[in-house]
Amino acid sequence: MTMQTTRSSHSPAYTWPEGRHSAFCFTVDVDAESPLLWNLKDETSPRLIGQLEQRLFGPRVGIWRLLDLLDRFAIKATFFVPGVVAENHPELLPAFVERGHEVGLHGYFHEIVSQVSDAEFTGALEASLEIFRKQIGVVPRGFRSPAWEMTPHMLNELKVRGFYDSSLSGFDHPYMIGDVVEVPVQWAIDDAVYFKFVGGGADSWPPSAPGPILDAWLDEWEMLHADGGLLMLTVHDWISGRAHRIRMLEKLLHRITGEPTAWITTVGEIAAHHSNSVNKGRYIVPLRNPELIAERRFGRAN
Repeated sequence: MTMQTTRSSHSPAYTWPEGRHSAFCFTVDVDAESPLLWNLKDETSPRLIGQLEQRLFGPRVGIWRLLDLLDRFAIKATFFVPGVVAENHPELLPAFVERGHEVGLHGYFHEIVSQVSDAEFTGALEASLEIFRKQIGVVPRGFRSPAWEMTPHMLNELKVRGFYDSSLSGFDHPYMIGDVVEVPVQWAIDDAVYFKFVGGGADSWPPSAPGPILDAWLDEWEMLHADGGLLMLTVHDWISGRAHRIRMLEKLLHRITGEPTAWITTVGEIAAHHSNSVNKGRYIVPLRNPELIAERRFGRAN
């Protein structure tokens, strides 16, 4: 079946390497227990063993299933790892690198952007970098913000260090924002939106069945491939490491790897391609500071 393109006539096609019509990245946000530890910064928060054990399934079992899945399909992925997860599980970073995967930064405690100051963000970034240097002798070139939010300060910190970012959603192919290469994500292609469930009365609905989600992801892939876009898949160790979700991912990867013109690679390779291709001068957007925009329209409140 031939898919019809949906690309707007005023938008030029993104240029992939010769012989490639689209791209696919398999990424893992290795959150493990880090968000729970971040929430425990409030000393009055209850110590919930059930949630901790669910999350520790990731580094104990789930992450190894994902690694074996990637080996079966000969796919190199990008693992975005919070500093505290690398510190608590020192076997992870070496395993990712030994299997040929890319590693990137994902905060230290998976700290939420709205809950940290600029100085705290910079401190967390430096602390995470030091752990990566110590454990694997590698300085990551990529960053993904916890909960996929950014501030002008964060983007500037990435810029001065020469990092790419993978936290925003302004296109479905790479672009430049604030002089930083952005390799975009999409919430609809994130497993946590559908499958995250911690129990204890904290959830508003049960986890989704995998079948309809797989159908939606395959539809997204077919249209993006027809348009010459990028499908950025994001999964989590403790969520998609469960057996039936591994089976779901097998079906997805079987379809994608069967397309010979799809470029299946790491986020870092995508970012490097963007920086060294004609695309760099085509897709540039200004860094729009919401606070300044509001000031110009309404003025600063006294």
